[in-house]
Amino acid sequence: MIARLSGSLAFAEGNVLIVDVGGVGYKVTVPFGVLGEIGGVGCAVTLFTHTYVREDEISLYGFASHEQLKAFEILIGVSGIGPKVALAVLSSMDVGSLAHAVTIGDTRLLVKAPGLGIKTAQRIVLELRDKLAGIAIAAKASSPQAKAGTTPPSAGDSLASDIVDALVGLGYSRKDSERAADVVIGEATGELTSAAALREALNVLTGNR
Repeated sequence: MIARLSGSLAFAEGNVLIVDVGGVGYKVTVPFGVLGEIGGVGCAVTLFTHTYVREDEISLYGFASHEQLKAFEILIGVSGIGPKVALAVLSSMDVGSLAHAVTIGDTRLLVKAPGLGIKTAQRIVLELRDKLAGIAIAAKASSPQAKAGTTPPSAGDSLASDIVDALVGLGYSRKDSERAADVVIGEATGELTSAAALREALNVLTGNR
């Protein structure tokens, strides 16, 4: 399986790229918008890739970040969603917006992706809430800003920080994010996972609790 490609971008047309790696050209299909993140033809590029294998097909799908790749792999794990629809979803919104829509059950936003119907959008919400919320948390936890601190926080402070950073990344103000994190942690009666805490914080902010 090819998990990553690093080379020179030899060709780009629409969402199809050819990456030259040591004289071998790899055809990679990417979400629309990825080209703007990785640079133009002739640039050195690195793509995180998923090798899609079927009896009559072997295809490479590429992404600018590991979070995009994980979101794609989670999406194609849902019944009724193939690579084309998953790419359409990731072309119409970034991973943070996708996680937000799924976590709060916003199927109206999801169905804006070409080829995604309401029933499939409902299935995505039902099956992927915790998984995609986890990606939003992980993306923030692995950011350079999150790694900059030198004093290890307590478990409660670390969870609150993760929630606030993820919510800010989803477009909420820091003040509202801190308020929601305080409510969730203050009302917790047992151990909370990051994904569950983020989902509850989003429910606080959207009035769904």
